[in-house]
Amino acid sequence: MAKVAIVTDSNSGITQSAGKEMGIFVLPMPFMIDGETFYEDINLTQEQFYEKLATGANISTSQPSPESVTQLWDRVLSEYDELVHIPMSSGLSGSCQSARMLAEDYDGKVQVVNNQRISVTQRQSCLDALALAAGGMSAAGIKEYLEADKFNSSIYIMLDTLYYLKKGGRITPAAAAIGTLLKLKPVLQIQGEKLDAFAKARTTAQGKTIMINAIKSDIENRFGGMTEDKHIWLDIAYTADLGAAEGFRQEIAEIFPGYDIHIDPLSLSVSCHIGPGALALACCRKIPARM
Repeated sequence: MAKVAIVTDSNSGITQSAGKEMGIFVLPMPFMIDGETFYEDINLTQEQFYEKLATGANISTSQPSPESVTQLWDRVLSEYDELVHIPMSSGLSGSCQSARMLAEDYDGKVQVVNNQRISVTQRQSCLDALALAAGGMSAAGIKEYLEADKFNSSIYIMLDTLYYLKKGGRITPAAAAIGTLLKLKPVLQIQGEKLDAFAKARTTAQGKTIMINAIKSDIENRFGGMTEDKHIWLDIAYTADLGAAEGFRQEIAEIFPGYDIHIDPLSLSVSCHIGPGALALACCRKIPARM
């Protein structure tokens, strides 16, 4: 049986230290901040990122360099027979396609998964991949499994401000001004390749209700409904405000009693486009190997 390693990037929310504990190799994502390159969880913490964001620093995301990817793969393959690389969604970054091109030189030993996930759902894919590898599945088999499972997840994100969407050119200044005047809190969704508009809320409470109802609908209509074996993973993600996320978890726990609810900071690659104060609710259907 081949020894299979799991590799991901820091968009998964898995830190370097957590990756070591879990047995997952994490590629840090690069950021350009006022012309200087930083690497998430190496020389750029969550706190430092939001401090720089608050000062109006010019922040942009970048793909990992080909050298950083292949150096990590080579190091991993010195200890393992094969590896599964799980990058962020191909719809949100070109890093997935770049990794697939690089993998062509590895004679099948590197399998790059394009299952269109990010943040807490990408993290769950990594945990699923670990379980599948432990069960004896090959790297190619894990890739096939995860890509077939890619639409069995949802993320809904409520924004606290429209400023960063406007700054990134994702909405017009006029739309941002109207939304700010009306104190709108847009709810976005990630299902498949894109970050799309889903609904508009006037209050935080209304935004939470919209996300909760959307997750309930997905569970009922897409994932087989609520079952006694609790075959759904629930996750909360946030930007810059852990207290708000913990309070939201208490609300979710009352609605979904008995479910474990994981909390992680939202990926900085998404956070730079949506800003602080965002809350997200996500679900993933459990794969049989983890039920």
